Amino acid sequence: MIEATHTVVVVTPVYEDAEASSRLFRELAAEFGDGVFMVAVDDGSIRQPVEIDSLRAAGVRGVVLKLRRNVGHQRAIAIGLGYVADHQRPDQRVVVMDSDGEDLPATIQNLLAALDSPQTDVVVARRRSRVETFRFKAFYVLYKRLFGLLTGRAISFGNFMALKSHAVRRLVAMQELSIHVAGAVLASRLRMATCPLDRGPRYAGQSKMNFVGLTLHGFKGLMVFAEDVLVRVGIACALIAALSVAGSMLAIGLKLAGFSTPGWFSIALGILVLMLMQTGALALMTLMLTGVVRGGTVTSRIGYQDFIEEAIATEPGDPHP
Repeated sequence: MIEATHTVVVVTPVYEDAEASSRLFRELAAEFGDGVFMVAVDDGSIRQPVEIDSLRAAGVRGVVLKLRRNVGHQRAIAIGLGYVADHQRPDQRVVVMDSDGEDLPATIQNLLAALDSPQTDVVVARRRSRVETFRFKAFYVLYKRLFGLLTGRAISFGNFMALKSHAVRRLVAMQELSIHVAGAVLASRLRMATCPLDRGPRYAGQSKMNFVGLTLHGFKGLMVFAEDVLVRVGIACALIAALSVAGSMLAIGLKLAGFSTPGWFSIALGILVLMLMQTGALALMTLMLTGVVRGGTVTSRIGYQDFIEEAIATEPGDPHP
């Protein structure tokens, strides 16, 4: 279905955004002509579902994967990549992008050019400019600092990326892919390069991602590195517990030496003992959760077929407009 003439395969999730996705298809056709194959993952849309006629009208070959229900942005991408991994050719490049226009089709060539290096498996877009509110920018800066502190890794990219075929096969073998795509790329240990690009404005409509959804998305990124996060939290708890023990011994020493004021010793010792008990309980829970995470790790391919209600593809003989 994905023919040898298609040098670029584009995967994009679409949820209730038929107008914006139709414009994306037209711009991709203008950018790549017959060289692009479109995999549009309709994430359970009801009001504005993606139709195969949108691809035909734009003159783009491709397939619309209609999902049985709404599974979320990240899992929809994982399903699309799972489909591509089973149908792509070894020399084809795969691009993951949003369908709302914020990932500009004109910048895909920059990603592909950086992907030509034999030392690179995946190229991710790092935003030079954002059309976002101040609250979003402040939250994003805070999130990056927290992510680096808890995981020991830096994250400065999203879903807009270009991959070689073997990188796609590696990612779809990771269960983390359906949780957080960018986190899975970091965890995959693929050779990664960054490409600074500007972010464009939306084609139409409003973003479906609210502040709560954005926060949840950020925490899912931390879930990909659950072991690292839990170990670091455990180490922090152990340090606080050690300081609590040292503080308790110091308080007892001051009491015995007669340097404590009335009431000071009981208050200080009570607070320190309470800190010790709380951090001890938290450290124990952390160790237990680390064991659960390690024992529950399974490396299996994304079962994308179970989520697809219907796969509708354009035909080779479909006329161009």
